[in-house]
Amino acid sequence: MVVFGTRPEAIKMAPLCHRLREQKDIETIICVTAQHREMLDQVLSIFELTPDIDLNVMKKGQDLYDVTSNILLKMRDTLKEEKPDIVIVHGDTTTTFATSLACFYMGVKVGHVEAGLRTHDIHAPFPEEYNRLSTGIIADYHFAPTDLSQKNLLAEGKNKESIIVTGNTVIDALHLVLKTVDADKNKSKDITLRLNERLSFDWKATRFVLITGHRRENFGQGFLDICEAIKELAIKNPDTHFVYPLHLNPNVQKPVNEILLGIDNVWLIEPLEYEDFVYLLKQSYLVLTDSGGIQEEAPSLGKPVLVMRELTERPEAVEAGTVKLVGASRENIIFNIDLLLNDEALYKTMSRAHNPYGDGKACDRIVEYIKGS
Repeated sequence: MVVFGTRPEAIKMAPLCHRLREQKDIETIICVTAQHREMLDQVLSIFELTPDIDLNVMKKGQDLYDVTSNILLKMRDTLKEEKPDIVIVHGDTTTTFATSLACFYMGVKVGHVEAGLRTHDIHAPFPEEYNRLSTGIIADYHFAPTDLSQKNLLAEGKNKESIIVTGNTVIDALHLVLKTVDADKNKSKDITLRLNERLSFDWKATRFVLITGHRRENFGQGFLDICEAIKELAIKNPDTHFVYPLHLNPNVQKPVNEILLGIDNVWLIEPLEYEDFVYLLKQSYLVLTDSGGIQEEAPSLGKPVLVMRELTERPEAVEAGTVKLVGASRENIIFNIDLLLNDEALYKTMSRAHNPYGDGKACDRIVEYIKGS
């Protein structure tokens, strides 16, 4: 059984679900918690993935207590009904933690995709660092994306035989989407039309910064500082556009709209479907983000990434030179974006740096390991 519930999980698990369903000697059940309802459904549609079980836990106004307890109770009933041999979870979401705990209580084996990422600060990011630590304690099989992730797991006392370095499945997803779009002229035409409806500047020929931001630890003053930085950069660089697909969370929407709405070269648009986002990412000049997966996707396309966090569980790209941490600091964001907009040599260095996150065959390695276990 494969279990996931958020948009990023769905993107990273979709290619694995397809590979598992291709196996004649494995029965695969796909279960979604729908921790993110609308955004999850978009991804399921793009990857033509139909869940066998939909727990539909999303409710308006719920908090971490609600999400955790609802998933735990519904997974209890699901595990009793389906009796899977192994449950595969992903990353660091509340879905991952609560599902793993339910499996632990039921005595069901857990395989953890994207295992071993660590900031070594339980509060950063919150609650993700705790979620992946707890899942790592429970998991029987650890599918680590990089050698550093494997080292983290070994340092925590995990059995080396239970760890396999796979690369990251998000690269599999990225390659799959780009291949599909490139092969289908009608699809690429439709994506261009949809993006043209949201962006009335020539985004294929004009330099723009792509922004994503939604992390809980940046809520409040962090987002105010981020937005003030973007505002100053937009005014200072009128020929550069700033495109911000806005997360649906009110803690993001409120400060962003209050500070950035109405600035001519700032584009606040609705969340994009994954195909559209990847297409836009490929056209962007650089990325400003506090997200996780885009730290892996953007370097694959030669895009420098500035991460609005103090710590990252993905230090490999920082060491490789494709990613730089700038925090939620107004001054740091302004300084570093200005550098990349004006220093061509620095830009070329970051855009040509090595991407450490895999070759697009992570799913094949995971399936092969499961079949041999």
